[in-house]
Amino acid sequence: MALKKKPVTGMKDVLPAEMQIREYVMSQIKETYKKFGFSQIETPCVEHIENLTSKQGGDNEKLIFKILKRGEKLDVAAAQNEADVTDGGLRYDLTLPLSRYYANNAASLPAPFKALQMGSVWRADRPQKGRFRQFVQCDIDILGDPTCLAEIELILATTTALGKICPDNSFTVRINDRGILRGMAAYCGFPEESFDQVFIILDKMDKIGVEGVEKELMEAGYGEDMVKKYLGLFTGVTNDAEGVRQMGRVLEESGAAPAGTCENLAHIMDTVKDVAEAEFTLFFDPTLVRGMSYYTGTIFEVSMEGFGGSVAGGGRYDKMIGKFTGMETPACGFSIGFERIVTILLDNGFVVPEASAKKAYLFEKGASQELLSQVIREATEERKNGIQVLVAQMNKNKKFQKEQLLKEGYTEFKEFYKNALKQ
Repeated sequence: MALKKKPVTGMKDVLPAEMQIREYVMSQIKETYKKFGFSQIETPCVEHIENLTSKQGGDNEKLIFKILKRGEKLDVAAAQNEADVTDGGLRYDLTLPLSRYYANNAASLPAPFKALQMGSVWRADRPQKGRFRQFVQCDIDILGDPTCLAEIELILATTTALGKICPDNSFTVRINDRGILRGMAAYCGFPEESFDQVFIILDKMDKIGVEGVEKELMEAGYGEDMVKKYLGLFTGVTNDAEGVRQMGRVLEESGAAPAGTCENLAHIMDTVKDVAEAEFTLFFDPTLVRGMSYYTGTIFEVSMEGFGGSVAGGGRYDKMIGKFTGMETPACGFSIGFERIVTILLDNGFVVPEASAKKAYLFEKGASQELLSQVIREATEERKNGIQVLVAQMNKNKKFQKEQLLKEGYTEFKEFYKNALKQ
């Protein structure tokens, strides 16, 4: 059977030019988040299959790359279902592993704990531009803080990082609360067991519009009066903190939403707008749903001009850690779509700023030991001064060799010949 040169579908090889951008983005994210007091941790890429299929990951649980049992534990002949032959899987995000990590190590961690994670995750998804089956996520989470300070810090840290990485791209932060979503549905008379279906349809608002949402809700069997009342809540509401308070007066006075839910969200918006250094648009979007079923409170999403879909998102998930410990632990997180940010930079022809000088020393084939030692000694001195130096033998097609090196950022060349040095 012939070996295959191309990567597995949905995964890719990263060439040096892109790798330089990826390293730059990672360094900017780490540097920014650490200034906000986040501590970097690492979790295994393989998780217990019981954790991955615990009905906390939404549709991502349908996309798990599962791992077969090994050795004597793998008995395919006796297996009656998939669970009999699998015991692990590749993580589909960083939030579930973080929850297990915190449950296992909370006694050794500060409270609240501000975690920074950067690593690959895997989903058996349909590949498309900016979306792969293996991709990097960059997460920050605050565990153990029930106050809105967690949301404020997460939004400020993430927008600061995005503002540094993509200063020429305007971006928007949309914010909502699952309590408001549930309150709106309850206020209009939707039965609680139907909320998930209603939210799935509502989440299509930006694609099919109000008329499309109305049509799908009616086709799902919900009464016309109920649907009209529901969609009426979305009209005439401003997208600022006052709009949140306006919604609160309707939902909280009727008992459909817990008291203080809307004021908490309005307070987050007021504070972020008051202190944020990065320039971005922050607005209340009562149609924002986010698909992950583990969100319990505030949710947010970032979109960037010129790129379809979100480039970052997150929210509060106060019940997930309790699945491991039996005790509810406040938790809130924000994740940057690393691959999408890199795609935007590549499309824009981004060049890493202030990169150290890169030189190539090319020596002629057949060079003497004495000449080779001279080349390496000179390269060593240059490296001591912070310059990146590549030492390589000259190819027959020197012009093509230089063209390839130029693509990798080498801007200066020294050519060493057996009998003479040519600059």
